[in-house]
Amino acid sequence: MVMYGMQLPVQSQSTLYAESWEAEAGPEDLAEVARTADRCGFGYIASCDHVAIPRRLADAMSTVWYDPVATLSFLAGVTERVLLLSHVAVVGLRHPLASAKQYATLDHLSGGRLVLGVGAGHVREEFEALGADFGGRGGVLDETIDALRAALGPDEYPEFAGERYAFSGLGQKPRPAQDRVPVWVGGSSPAAVRRAALRGDGWLPQGDPRDRLPRQIARLKAIREEAGVVWPLTVGAITEPLYVGDAAWDVGRRTVAGKPEAIAESLRAYGAMGVHQIQVRFRSRGRTELTDQMAAFAAEVAPHLN
Repeated sequence: MVMYGMQLPVQSQSTLYAESWEAEAGPEDLAEVARTADRCGFGYIASCDHVAIPRRLADAMSTVWYDPVATLSFLAGVTERVLLLSHVAVVGLRHPLASAKQYATLDHLSGGRLVLGVGAGHVREEFEALGADFGGRGGVLDETIDALRAALGPDEYPEFAGERYAFSGLGQKPRPAQDRVPVWVGGSSPAAVRRAALRGDGWLPQGDPRDRLPRQIARLKAIREEAGVVWPLTVGAITEPLYVGDAAWDVGRRTVAGKPEAIAESLRAYGAMGVHQIQVRFRSRGRTELTDQMAAFAAEVAPHLN
């Protein structure tokens, strides 16, 4: 069974994917997209994480990056069942207990709908401004995941002892609603794939084209088998841009567009590779076109994915 989810518009506006209408959009647009996802059976909605963007990157990345905890908490209040994914939280920028407090509260308030997506980060100035270790961010992330496993577990007084972080005798409530908050690891580098295989409940690839995914998935499985890891792993993929129906405007040559059956046939290839969830993105010229696309996908494409 292949689940489908989406990264929210508006909350991050990199020039790589933001549509022009998002620049003038705001909270109500975000809320309506989230409500549509909830109504239409999307598995999750996702929000990104950057604290501050340096001028050298601002033209490409923009400086519009909503805080994921604040954004997902806001949207938890206007939705009922859709999961809330941080894609991805750069948790190495913060002490694990601070992150645990935020995300445990979000999980508690949302009734157990959090999926904690984590990644190493890539913006040096962001780390330097916050006093975080950019050069050693891979090792920091490994230890932070382990620390978060403890801090987001069932114990009111979690305990952890690592090279960088240690805590005990410090109570945190509320506890997460879930017994085990899923941790999905983002990234497609060899280190990120290994981290997902050994520490993650899921893998969130970043930019892997279709022809590269089978090799990456095989490597994930091989690493887990060699290490004796037995818990389930949710393998993800980010699809090409989509447009359901015949577009009356130029949706781009990479966009998978046309009849619902043809789009479903194209997307079924992901399931055949061993992918469990696909992150979809729709071309649109405004909020109404986007929510119409989401509804059309849910009604006409999704039933044929499996």
